[in-house]
Amino acid sequence: MSGRFLSIGECMVELSQAKDGHLRKGFAGDTFNTAWYARACLTDDWTVDYFTALGDDAMSDEMAAFIAKAGIGTSYIRRIRGKTPGLYMINLKDGERSFSYWRDSSAARQLAADGDWLREAIEASDVIYFSGITLAILSHEDAETLFSELRRAKAIGKLVVFDPNLRPRLWSSFDAMHTTISEGARTSTIVMPSFDDEASHFGDDSISATIHRYRALGARMVVVKNGAEGATIGTADGETLVPAVKVAKIVDTTSAGDSFNGAFLAEYLKAHDAVAAARFAAVIAGKVIGEHGALVAPEKLHLEKLVAHKD
Repeated sequence: MSGRFLSIGECMVELSQAKDGHLRKGFAGDTFNTAWYARACLTDDWTVDYFTALGDDAMSDEMAAFIAKAGIGTSYIRRIRGKTPGLYMINLKDGERSFSYWRDSSAARQLAADGDWLREAIEASDVIYFSGITLAILSHEDAETLFSELRRAKAIGKLVVFDPNLRPRLWSSFDAMHTTISEGARTSTIVMPSFDDEASHFGDDSISATIHRYRALGARMVVVKNGAEGATIGTADGETLVPAVKVAKIVDTTSAGDSFNGAFLAEYLKAHDAVAAARFAAVIAGKVIGEHGALVAPEKLHLEKLVAHKD
């Protein structure tokens, strides 16, 4: 099977601490991270495109070149005059990470402003992936434009995948977050939440409660990530727990969920076996958290060994 995978969201400039007080520059963002790992795990007959908006500055040019070099298509990236990418900085204290963001004037906030451009990209794709962060940075009007196109895609059988990725600080209120996230789930075929977020911000007292809530909203499948406890797949046939892979040393948990999502979808698209896909994704996520940074080079994932082992 071949096809087109489209990831919709915001890629940002990342600044992290290096030696001697200097800062290291990179590029990352939840939906871009997922596109990165989907590209690494999908076969060459699949294309992976990133849908976003960038500015017309040198940093936007550099980011677009970085995305293209990763083998991810850039033809659906809009360029907006006078805008720039968003930026965040990772702060480390006693080994714990915190983040500072500068994204209010990010070009990506206008990624869904051109409805015709959005429709063209979605119509050309077989799988569409987006997140709660994608929704959080959009105006209400633009979020409705995105929902309209996603509903259309789901109705004609395209695979629409949503990670709620709950970040309350990005929303004007809890009510706005709850309402918009729920609408995102209604437009989706597969929802891939993290249980700690759902417990904290939706009050779910169990993984089953999370699965039931999102399936009641219309998701055909719910894949609940729960860190070291593994992932639970919920469908009309029931629930299946897939254990996490034990890691000798956790170096950096950044992108653990994003890498799981990308690897799960890549494997699921091959045979539509959700359990096998979750097992594969658990291995990839285990490798990612054993390395530094959100984006682990494909050669460090040793994908050829995983394929040989399955065969």
